Amino acid sequence: MFSKDADFSRVTVILRGYSYEQCRCVVEQLVGTRLGAVEVAMNTEGAAETIAKLVNEFGSEVKIGAGTVTTVERAKAAAAAGSAFMLSPVCFTPEIFSIAKDAGAVCVPAAFSPTEVFTMFEQGADIVKIFPAARLGAKYLSDIQAPLNWMPLMVVGGVNGGNVQEFFDAGATYAGIGSGIFEKSDIIAMNADKLAEQVKSFENSVRW
Repeated sequence: MFSKDADFSRVTVILRGYSYEQCRCVVEQLVGTRLGAVEVAMNTEGAAETIAKLVNEFGSEVKIGAGTVTTVERAKAAAAAGSAFMLSPVCFTPEIFSIAKDAGAVCVPAAFSPTEVFTMFEQGADIVKIFPAARLGAKYLSDIQAPLNWMPLMVVGGVNGGNVQEFFDAGATYAGIGSGIFEKSDIIAMNADKLAEQVKSFENSVRW
């Protein structure tokens, strides 16, 4: 049913509340690294415009997508901006699934319970985001996949360089991480050298 070789970055960088220029500075540091995807949260002012600009400049090197896709309006805006994927902190509605799939975007709704996880895959999810993952713990991944079999799951919420490998070892295929990689002050200041150092440090914390 699922492929472990799906063309999707193992780690997605989450950017919420930053300007286009700040997001661009982060994306520049990801080109050529193992952190091959960036999510711009749709509850950020100007998110759709930021996504469109980043797709235009970096889309062939880094997957640029939309996060916090909780409404049909946000899904439509994300699709129009050229988002390669759409994530959410909640389950997708059938209409959001339809919009995302028509746009060719990878669908990553969130779930908390085994029933929600199963239902999201039944309705068309490519990956299901377990959120908030740290509240559940890494063993939750192996626990739910024992009866349901392997599924492409992404852990988000409280995941960082210190614990991400634990989640991968327990059965997560992907991780979405924001403050667990970068110092917020360095993003705000657009300190490219510091951000590049933080990317390298995170890459060294994972057994790819």
